[in-house]
Amino acid sequence: MTEPESPDPDWWRGSVIYQIYPRSFQDSNADGIGDLQGIVQRIGYVASLGVDAIWISPFYRSPMKDFGYDVSDYCDVDPIFGSLADFDDVIAAAHDAGIRVIIDLVLSHTSEQHAWFANSRASRDGSLADWYVWSDPKPDGTAPNNWLSIFGGSAWHWDPRREQYYLHNFLASQPDLNLHNPHVQSALLEVMRFWLNRGVDGFRFDTVNFLFADKDLRDNPALEKEQRSDILTPSVNPYNYQDHVNSKNRPETLDFIARIRALLDEYDAVTSLGEIGDATKGLQLLGEYTRGADRLHMCYAFEFLAVEPLNASRVAEVLYAVNQVARDGWPAWAFSNHDVMRHASRWGLSPAAQRLYATLLMCLPGAACLYQGEELGLEEDDISFEDLQDPYGREFWPEYKGRDGCRTPMVWDQTESNAGFSSGVPWLPLSNENRHRAVHAQEAEPGAILHHYRNAIAFRGKHAALKVGRQEGVYVFTDVLHFQRVTEEETIFCAFNMSDTPSMHSLPSGTWKTIGRKIGSASPSPDGRLHLGPWQVCLAKKISEAAQSAPP
Repeated sequence: MTEPESPDPDWWRGSVIYQIYPRSFQDSNADGIGDLQGIVQRIGYVASLGVDAIWISPFYRSPMKDFGYDVSDYCDVDPIFGSLADFDDVIAAAHDAGIRVIIDLVLSHTSEQHAWFANSRASRDGSLADWYVWSDPKPDGTAPNNWLSIFGGSAWHWDPRREQYYLHNFLASQPDLNLHNPHVQSALLEVMRFWLNRGVDGFRFDTVNFLFADKDLRDNPALEKEQRSDILTPSVNPYNYQDHVNSKNRPETLDFIARIRALLDEYDAVTSLGEIGDATKGLQLLGEYTRGADRLHMCYAFEFLAVEPLNASRVAEVLYAVNQVARDGWPAWAFSNHDVMRHASRWGLSPAAQRLYATLLMCLPGAACLYQGEELGLEEDDISFEDLQDPYGREFWPEYKGRDGCRTPMVWDQTESNAGFSSGVPWLPLSNENRHRAVHAQEAEPGAILHHYRNAIAFRGKHAALKVGRQEGVYVFTDVLHFQRVTEEETIFCAFNMSDTPSMHSLPSGTWKTIGRKIGSASPSPDGRLHLGPWQVCLAKKISEAAQSAPP
């Protein structure tokens, strides 16, 4: 009998990961909220994209004050999404389709309704009394320090039961766990083991750099105005006024990451993807958190999720920084996700520009993350205050309208009720503009952006240099970005004209063959000159001297 082939432990390198926000993907029971059986129903579509894995945003039991990122039970499914049996169906359907499953895990905080917090707040002497970050007030009754919450105001909330403050980096209903306590770490590791034993292929760790706070609760220093950045939070948020050296980004994080990696290494071919939420140190932390066999497999920072337009110079700047501070790490890149305005709207992209960015994402070193609907060219929906669900948006309205505009339901068939998402009333409204971008309509249109994404993903999958090759020769000329991806067997030249202006260039020395015609790759003229039209790319493979001299 032939032994079954062992799974590839490095499948995640160069992988393409499709993020599913389950509330908005597919509703299977007409309550207007997407669910796990909805994912099962649409797994064939996801497989048709050619992606390697799905990342599912939280579906755990939760009061949904932050829509699942406030967990009240890590080891159960919230009834609005289904049951554990439904989750098992997702695993089975995905694996049958050749797709791995990564689930979103929130380790830095829980819901105030979690049993751990109920025990902790009941008494200063209880068995879980120090499972969360508690502190006495200052002598004048004010909060222990100057730390701020991302969602606005102080990061401390007074609890009359204990007559102490507890820390919350996000909503007051999301108390921060005390990971300095080894029992808390062990409990979280057991949560991971629960899902690994259920068949998941890895975890996306939410805000992984928020896991630890300074034991001594020292104040954060101020940032000078010119140092402030709105990469992570909108400019109207005073969170940007501090350098958060004590409330997050603590060195103790690396020791816990080592414990996480040791657990993951007990299982075959599982992976980890960390989200690093920091406006100034994201790439540096990416390098620290993914460097070596006792770290996370990959991380992503917010550089390409920023409001700042992503032009050729900015891409080169980020790639140069990665080479300096994360050369031995493994990045993951995304242009959109559930927390930021969709990039088609954020950067004001034309259809041609959207295609170029899709191709660029597939050519960058590291893993690539797509957000549901990105492949359809969905734009940000305009949500009225009356329809707004996001607490972040309600706090800073109207200067910041929150995250609901990127969380509206998927559009499957423009001829069906609610574009095929639900036969009930959707939890967020759909716009007519996005309805016309539905999957059904694009499947029938050969030139639709959906097919471009499929072709770009397939192109990446055919070339090892794009999946795992090193990057060399990053260069910018006017608005054109050049670089090469290189393995021992293959060298691919990539050029991107990130503007509305035509540009003339030359290929590097050597003999090159144009590839990627299905995704619009330009060919050089007979004299070797390369004419790039607006938002056009050139992808070319180097032909070795041996291949040139080989007989036909």
